[in-house]
Amino acid sequence: MSNQFSERVLALAGLAQALHQVRRIAETGHSEAGVVQTALDSVFRIDAADAAGVFGRVSELNPGLRLLRGYLIGENKEDTLPRLGMAVLQLERRFIRRGDLGSAVSEAVDRLAPQARQVGSTHPEVIAALGNLYAETLSQLRPRVMVQGNPHYLGQPGVVAEIRAILLAAVRAAVLWRQLGGSYWDFLFSRRAMATAIDGWLN
Repeated sequence: MSNQFSERVLALAGLAQALHQVRRIAETGHSEAGVVQTALDSVFRIDAADAAGVFGRVSELNPGLRLLRGYLIGENKEDTLPRLGMAVLQLERRFIRRGDLGSAVSEAVDRLAPQARQVGSTHPEVIAALGNLYAETLSQLRPRVMVQGNPHYLGQPGVVAEIRAILLAAVRAAVLWRQLGGSYWDFLFSRRAMATAIDGWLN
């Protein structure tokens, strides 16, 4: 099994972990601070040496790895998260085709990076800025990624900003997956191999 294939699994775990958090926030109004930090930190790690470096270290992705493994081996049959994941992967394709949006996102992240380093990626001002960046760029592409949840929470600006910021991180993970050679064929022909790679990362 190639190292690149194994790293693709980390990118998918990062995607799954981020989207699981999106659903949690949309339904409960609450998030897990450490998981959110892993997701948002990844947005600013553009020049990491490898996939693990994008997320800090592999152990930060353990929740996502376990979640992804459950879907791959059929233990988890709930389909809301896979549908959301597919929507983000499709959004990534449309995003990559728009070079102007890619440049806009990259430049905005560069401008925001010093503040994120100073106060942390989960500071409310940083989250608001990332959420606004998503709204002004990726959210303009059609069809939009639709997040279902409790209307009470989805009507709160802070919750919406956090969801958008984490969706930006999810797209970052999707871009990484593509860069490492990921394709939809992985889900058709490589499910067992991906589950085996996950076992290797978790052990």
